Amino acid sequence: MEFDLDVVDYLQAAVTDRKCMSILPNNDKRRVTQKVVVGDKSGVLQCFGVKKRDVNNIFKLLPGAPISRVQLGGALGTPQDKIFVASGADIRGYSRKGKKFLDFNSNLTETVANLWISGSDLVVGGQYVFNHFSDCVDQGYYLASDKINDIMCLPKPDEGNLTSVLACNDRVLRVLEGCELKYEAEVSGSPQTAVAYKGNGGEEGRDLVYGTSDGKLGHVLLTGEQPIYNWEINNESNLGGINCLSHYDITGDGVMELLVGRDDGKVEIYSYDAVDQPTIRFSHSFNESVTSVQGGVVGSLGYDEVVVSTYSGWVTGLTTEHLQKKVSGNFQEDSNFDAETTKKLLALRAEIDSLQQQVENERNKHMQRTSKAVASNSDIMTYAPAFHVNDKFVLSPNDSSYTLSIEVQTAIDHIVLQSDVPIDLLDVESTSAVVSYTTNPPSTDGSSNTDNFLLATYRCQANTTRLEVKVRSIEGQFGHLQAYIVPRLQPKTSIMRKYPIKPLSLHQRVHDVDENRAMNELKLLGPFSFAEVHSWLVFCLPDLPDRTPAGDNATLYFTNTFLETQLVCSYSKGEARICSDNISTISILKDIMSKEATSKKISLNIQFDINEDSIRDTIRLLHPKLDQQLMLAKKVQLLDALQELQTHEGNINFLAPEYQQILEEAEDLKIQFKKQPARLERLYGMITDLYIDKFKFKGINVKQKVPQLLATLDNYDQETLIEFFQQP
Repeated sequence: MEFDLDVVDYLQAAVTDRKCMSILPNNDKRRVTQKVVVGDKSGVLQCFGVKKRDVNNIFKLLPGAPISRVQLGGALGTPQDKIFVASGADIRGYSRKGKKFLDFNSNLTETVANLWISGSDLVVGGQYVFNHFSDCVDQGYYLASDKINDIMCLPKPDEGNLTSVLACNDRVLRVLEGCELKYEAEVSGSPQTAVAYKGNGGEEGRDLVYGTSDGKLGHVLLTGEQPIYNWEINNESNLGGINCLSHYDITGDGVMELLVGRDDGKVEIYSYDAVDQPTIRFSHSFNESVTSVQGGVVGSLGYDEVVVSTYSGWVTGLTTEHLQKKVSGNFQEDSNFDAETTKKLLALRAEIDSLQQQVENERNKHMQRTSKAVASNSDIMTYAPAFHVNDKFVLSPNDSSYTLSIEVQTAIDHIVLQSDVPIDLLDVESTSAVVSYTTNPPSTDGSSNTDNFLLATYRCQANTTRLEVKVRSIEGQFGHLQAYIVPRLQPKTSIMRKYPIKPLSLHQRVHDVDENRAMNELKLLGPFSFAEVHSWLVFCLPDLPDRTPAGDNATLYFTNTFLETQLVCSYSKGEARICSDNISTISILKDIMSKEATSKKISLNIQFDINEDSIRDTIRLLHPKLDQQLMLAKKVQLLDALQELQTHEGNINFLAPEYQQILEEAEDLKIQFKKQPARLERLYGMITDLYIDKFKFKGINVKQKVPQLLATLDNYDQETLIEFFQQP
C-alpha cells in the first residue's frame, strides 16, 4: 500500500541543527493533538500546538546561545515529556509548559553535539568525548578514536549498566557498557545517526537501525558478544546522506514504519514486511536538507502525520488528512468556503500585504542610508548581514565523484568555484542553476597562470537555497577547491569555504582487504614520530581523523572507488609499511611522504618491492571500464553520421542491426557520454601513469614511449597492452 500524504506548513524558526525538533507525548487520556517543540541556532526554544488549523504558541523562550540538540526524557515508565536542550556546554531542562527545572554545566571544553536522556542518566558527547552522568553526577567518560556523529542508548534493563552506542566517522558503531568499550560493530559507511529498532529495540531491546553519510540504511542486532547484521539497503539512486531516523505507526495497524530524513531534502517512509524487511512506501522531496523527522497527531485529531524540520527552520507536516479545499486565489471561484475560512483567508491576505509593504519600506530606507554614506565618504559603516552556511564535500563511491552541497538560510544569488587543481564538474539533474566558465587569465608577467585550473560561476534561480555540484578529481593531483557563496542580500556579501582535494582523493576507508592479491610494498624507515607519519597519511588520504590513533601502532585499509584497487598502511614510530596492488598509489605516497619528510629535515630510508603480477591484475581491473568507454565513444562518433543518413534516406532497414541499435539508443548514448566528460582521457592517463611508475621504480625513464602506448590504446586489446607493459 502506497501512502497519500498532504503537505502543510506550520511555522518557520531560525536555522536548525540535526535532531532539534521533537513531538511531545500526551500525558493524559484526553483526546487532544500533540505539541511540537523546536530549538534553533538563535537560541530560541519554542513549543506550539495546532487547534482548528491555527498554530498556537505554548511557550517561546528568549534568544541565547545556539541550540545544538533537543531531547525528550522523564522517569522510566512514564511519558517522556520533559524537554532537555543542549546549548554550548550547558544542558537545560524544561517542563512541557516551558518552566525551567534544570540548568547543568557538563564541563565540556567544546559544544555539546550529542545528547541522550534515559531516566536519571544523562549522556552528552562532543566531537570525540563521551560523558555519562547519573543524577548530574559524573560517572565517567570515553575518548573515541574518531569523530562521534551520533549517540543513542538502548532501553535500560532493570539491573545493569546503561548501554550506549556511538556512531563514529570511521565506519564503526562503538558499543559501551557504562563508559567501557564492549566491542565495535563495523558498517559499510560512516554512520550519521542510529535509532532503536521499531522504537523499542525489538524483542530483546538491542536492535537498532542506522543511516550512513553515503545514504545507506542498515539493521544490526547488538548481542552480548558480537553484532548480528540483518539487512542493509544500498543507495542505488545516489540520494543524499541520512541525517535523521525515527519510527512511527502512521497506518494504525500496530506495526511501526521507519521514517527517514536525508540531507538532500528527501523524506522517505518504509514499512516492514512479515520477515521485517523494509519496503519504501512514500517519498517526498523538500528543497533543503531535513534536520529532524518525527511521527504524531499534530494538525487534526484522528489524522496521523510525519512532522519534518528543515535546515532553514521550517516545521512541516505530511498528514494523512486530505485538504480537499484548495485556494486558487480567486475568491469568487472559491465560493464554497464557509464564512470562518473566508475570514481567515482575508486576514492572511491583509497581513501578507502589510508585511510586503514593511519590507519594501525598510529596504528603501537602507538603500538611501547606504547611498548617502558612500556619496559623502562617511565613516558610518554598512555592516554585512550574517548568515549560516551548511556545506558538505563527500565522496560518492557509486560514481567515484565528490558531491559538494551548499545550503544557505536565504536565497542564493550565485556561487563561484575556484580550483588550483585539475577537476571536472559533472551535471546534476536536480540543479537548475546556470553555469558559466571563465578563461584562466595570464599572470602579471605574461606567463600561464597555474593557480586557477577552474573558475566557474553558478547563477541560481529565484528562491534557490541549496546547490549541489558533482566534482571529479584526478589522483596524484592535490590542492583546494574554494567556493565563494553570495546570497541575495543587501549589501552584497560573500562567505568563502575551502575544501581539500587530497593526493589519493578517490580512496575510501574499509575494514579489510583481499589478502590474496599480488601487492607492491613500500617501507619507510627514519627518525619520525608516530604522530608525524600519521599527519603525512592524513595529508594524502581522506576519511582520517587529525587525532593520532591510540596505542603505539595503527593499520588502515582503503579501496580505490574507481579502480577497486586496495591499500594497506601499517605504521608506528620510525617505520611505515605501505602495500597496494596499484603501483601508481605506491608512487604517489612515496613522492608525497618523501617531500613532507624533507621539509622537516627528516632523513628517510626508502625500500620497495615491486610485484610484476600486480601490473597485470591492475590492467584487468581497468579492462571493463576501458572497453566500455571505448565502445561508447565509438558509438557516439558514429551517431551524427547515422542520424544524417537517416534524415536523407528515411528508411534505415538497409543498415546493419548494430547500426540500427545505435540509432534506437541515441538519446541514452548522448546522456551517458554527457555524464562522463573526459572519462576516456582519464583512463588513458591512469594507464600512462601506471606504465611510467612501473619503470620509474626500476630507474628507467620511458616518457618517450608514451606516444606508442597511446597508439596501442587507440587499437585496444587487453593482451597486447599487457605485452607492451613487459618491455621498457
